Amino acid sequence: MSPHIAILLSYSGDGGVERMVNQLVAGLLAAGCRVDLLVLKARGGHFAGVPEGARVVRLDSGHARLAVSGIARYLRAERPPVLLAAKDRAGRAALRARARAGVETRVFIRLGNTLSASLAGRNPLRRWLRYAAVRRAWPRADGIIAVSRGVAEDVVATAGVARERVHVLPNPVVTPALFERAEEPIAHPWPQVGGEPVILGVGRLDRQKDFATLLRAFARLLERRPAELVILGEGEERPALERLASSLGIAGHVLLPGFVTNPYAAMARADLFVLSSAWEGSPNVLTEALALGVPVVATDCRSGPREILDGGRVAPLVPVGDVAAMAAAMQRTLQAPPSSATLRAAVAEHDRDRATARYLEVLGGEDRTSATGAMPC
Repeated sequence: MSPHIAILLSYSGDGGVERMVNQLVAGLLAAGCRVDLLVLKARGGHFAGVPEGARVVRLDSGHARLAVSGIARYLRAERPPVLLAAKDRAGRAALRARARAGVETRVFIRLGNTLSASLAGRNPLRRWLRYAAVRRAWPRADGIIAVSRGVAEDVVATAGVARERVHVLPNPVVTPALFERAEEPIAHPWPQVGGEPVILGVGRLDRQKDFATLLRAFARLLERRPAELVILGEGEERPALERLASSLGIAGHVLLPGFVTNPYAAMARADLFVLSSAWEGSPNVLTEALALGVPVVATDCRSGPREILDGGRVAPLVPVGDVAAMAAAMQRTLQAPPSSATLRAAVAEHDRDRATARYLEVLGGEDRTSATGAMPC
């Protein structure tokens, strides 16, 4: 009988979590697992990309707290051995639903960001309430899956979870489809250049991604050499970024095509990928760019880039928000890019099938593992 795994998440936008879950689901299905996808929201481009073969259970709830009853009904009816909840709020809802349902389903919470970094600068009362909530909930999970060592350390420090119950697992983002889609034509605006290098950024246009620093660094780079910049993504900061590009006098060299379903075609054709984030757990777009052999520059933000780039030995790391350092690193990398083989080797553990096998080892548990320690699918 095929192992049964339930995954709970909200398709609430076009971010990396939804894309990663789709890739994990595809890996689990390829391994022969039965997958139920419990969906809190069904918005954004990634919901259309749910792999065929997964059973989608629509909970029709706008918020994880309101979905507890629906999750509990599902757990009582289906009794899956394990439920993986993507993100904190979904995880807390899953734990409450398990208690209400009175079932023995093991609950794991996957966390993709450092909580302390994401709450920095927020209202003190909101920070206290959030910390109090996770300190009550996370220790009751059967395990926490962290996307990097930095996230794992943050979980232990902020929520008091025992270190042995926190598992660091790579995101399964390097897939056959990545390379297939990278070969497709670009289906959105792209610079009509005559030899000028194209620099690419990808992500939500929000505070975390800090594309304002990228724009300012790009303006400095243009003082030294010709180049073009493309930022793929959508979000609340679009008007501010457009105004900034105009005020810097670089609007004619910057394209903001919005969210695109296939960023890999652009990624594979870019001369440089830049991650400008203020914080990240394990940025999928950085991993994907490296897998395609694209030179990168990344901020040394908490916590994933330093781990992926081996402390800066694979590619340059620059301080968060440091415009001059980013511009200088961009220029150096364009002048002397590293070999594609070096870049690809840095993310070998993020291969979908290898990473999925790691997930199965953890989600399987001692009573459901084979002699090799992995859940047999």
